[in-house]
Amino acid sequence: MTDRPGVEDLLRSLAPQVLGLLARRLGDFDACEDAVQEALIAAAGHWPEHGVPESPRGWLLRTAVRRYTDQMRSEAARRRREERVAREPVPAGAPAADDCLALLFMCCHPTLTPASAIALTLRAVGGLTTAQIAAAYLVPEATMAQRISRAKQRLKASSVRFDVPVPGSPDWAGRLRSVLRVLYLLFNEGYTASAGTTLHRADLSGEAVRLARQVHRLLPVEGEVAGLLALMLLTEARRPARTGPHGELVPLAEQDRTRWDRGLIREGTTLLIGTFAHRQRPGEYRLQAAVAAVHDRAAHARDTDWPQILGLYEVLEQVTGSPLVTLNRAVALAMTDEPAAALALLDRLDSGGSGPLAGHHRMHAVRAHLLEMAGEPETAGHHYRLAAALTASTPEQRYLTAKAAGLHQRVRPTAG
Repeated sequence: MTDRPGVEDLLRSLAPQVLGLLARRLGDFDACEDAVQEALIAAAGHWPEHGVPESPRGWLLRTAVRRYTDQMRSEAARRRREERVAREPVPAGAPAADDCLALLFMCCHPTLTPASAIALTLRAVGGLTTAQIAAAYLVPEATMAQRISRAKQRLKASSVRFDVPVPGSPDWAGRLRSVLRVLYLLFNEGYTASAGTTLHRADLSGEAVRLARQVHRLLPVEGEVAGLLALMLLTEARRPARTGPHGELVPLAEQDRTRWDRGLIREGTTLLIGTFAHRQRPGEYRLQAAVAAVHDRAAHARDTDWPQILGLYEVLEQVTGSPLVTLNRAVALAMTDEPAAALALLDRLDSGGSGPLAGHHRMHAVRAHLLEMAGEPETAGHHYRLAAALTASTPEQRYLTAKAAGLHQRVRPTAG
C-alpha cells in the first residue's frame, strides 16, 4: 500500500502539469479542469491501495482524456434530451416544492458522509455559495469545493434517481433517516456553532428550519418529520436569550425567559401534540422535542419538571444508545437531587478516559457542573479549564474560563 500523504503531494505537483497539457491540446479550459479534477479523485482512491503507476503523469493524462470524452458525450446527450423536452408541453400545476424535496433526498443519500451531505445540501438546496459554506465550517474554499465535488461523484456512481423514494420502498427508511439527520446536524451547527467567535449561525439554523418545513409540508403524516420540526422551533425560540449584550453565552438556567419567542413555542408545541395522533412509536426527534417542550413551558428555571425530563432521557437513551444522551441524562439525574449518582454515571460513560466522549469538551463541562453541585469547587474548576481548552467556540471558551476563575476565587479568596 502506498503512503497517502506522499500520493497527495505527488498529485498536487502533477495537477497543473496535466491541466496545462490537456488544455493546450483541447482548448476548453473549464471542461479540461473538470476532467483533471475527476482524474485526481480517481487517482486518490486508486493509488494508495494499488500503488503509484510507473508513469503517474501519463496515467492522470489518460484518465483525464477519458473523463473529458465522457463529458462531451454526456453533454451531447444532454442537449438532445433538452431539445426533446423543450418540444413537449409543460405539465400544468407541477409543484416546485416536489423538485426541492427530491433534490434534498438526493443530497442526503445514505452513501454520503454527514459532512458531505450537509455541504451538498447547503449548496444545491440552500443556495449558499461554496465560499459561504467554507466560511461556515472554517475550511478553505478549495477544500469545501473538493468535498462537494466528491459528493457529486459518489452520487453519480450510485446512479441515484432524481425523485422522492416511495414510502415503503426498499430505500425509503434509509433515505428519510439521512434527510432528517442532515437537517438535525445542520440546525445544531447553526444553533451552537462548533467553532468561531459567535455562538450562533442563524443562517444555518434558519435554513434547516426552512427545509424541515418543506419536508413536513409534503410528508405531514410522518411523526418524526413533525417531531424534528417541533424540536427546531422549540429550541430556536430560546435563541434571543442565549447571549448577552456582548455576545457572551448565557446558560439556560440564567436566561431571561421573557425574551423567548412565544410564537415559536406555541407552533412547536402544537406540532408535537399533533404527532400523537399518528399512532407511531416516538423516535429520537419526537422525544427530544418533548424534552424541549418541558423546558419551554417552565416560567422559571426552578419550575422545570426535571423528573419528567429524566424519564424522557431514559427512553431516548434506549432508542438511540447515544453517549450524548447519557451525558444529558446525567445532568437531569443531578437536577433531581442526585449529583453523586450522576457523577457515577459519568464515570461509567468515561470508562477511565477511554469512553466514546473521552477528550470531548462537553464531558469535562458536565463533570465540572456536577462537581460544583456536589460541593467540590476546586476539582470542578479543573474540569472547567479542561473543557475551555478543548472547545473551539470562543463564547463557550470564555464562559468556561470565567466559571473556573469564579470557583478559584471561592476556594482562594483574595486577602482583605
